[in-house]
Amino acid sequence: MTTAKLFLHGVPDSPAIWRPLLAALDLGDTPVAVPALPGFTGPLPAGFPATKEAYADWAVGQAEALVAAHGPIDIVGHDWGALIAQRAAMLRPDLFRSWAVSNAVIDPDYRGHRIARIWNTPILGEIFMALSKPAALAKGLAEQGMPAGIADEEAAQWANKDKRRAILKLYRSAKGLNFEHDWARDLDRLPANGTLIWGEDDPYVDPSVAERFAADNDAPLTFIKGAGHWAIAERPQEVAAALHRFWNSL
Repeated sequence: MTTAKLFLHGVPDSPAIWRPLLAALDLGDTPVAVPALPGFTGPLPAGFPATKEAYADWAVGQAEALVAAHGPIDIVGHDWGALIAQRAAMLRPDLFRSWAVSNAVIDPDYRGHRIARIWNTPILGEIFMALSKPAALAKGLAEQGMPAGIADEEAAQWANKDKRRAILKLYRSAKGLNFEHDWARDLDRLPANGTLIWGEDDPYVDPSVAERFAADNDAPLTFIKGAGHWAIAERPQEVAAALHRFWNSL
């Protein structure tokens, strides 16, 4: 039986970021879900607090729906989607055949990149969001390797105030990206069937973080040479090959 797949995007992205990889994976009739994080492509749902715990619970709900129809699934996450995917797998390991993450892991020693620290800071984060313009965001994303058309699409969503509000709430719930005192303490609950796929030129999360996590958790690690943070869209064929190797090994 074909294993269903759940793909979770990160920040400041949307499901659009997965298009190059999904095309390269050529999954045929495999059931695939590529949801948007709440508040990222539309209004925040009423009462949704946009904390890391709320997004993890939401991801569990997404997985439950797939599992009810297809059995245990493979989850793939990038950036914040990677962190949420790992947390969901910790909370409900029964739902997942495997997990795969790209360019982010729940690491007890990582303290976040410069922009994460800005977003974590009250007032400063709001000023950053107010001054950020879609055109500048699109230019910056494209310069870092994101395909230009997708960069334009992601940047256009920056006009959604709920998206910017959700991002601030999410980062502040994680103290900028510091998991030492909560999620990282549960790493022993992470299912064994996992892999890391990493753009080796990532300016946000150094490859040493991936190497440390892989060694500490006995997880295979594939570096994508010549790719940055958005390797999933910059080198989709290579990422797809790594995923297929991993899934075929299970």
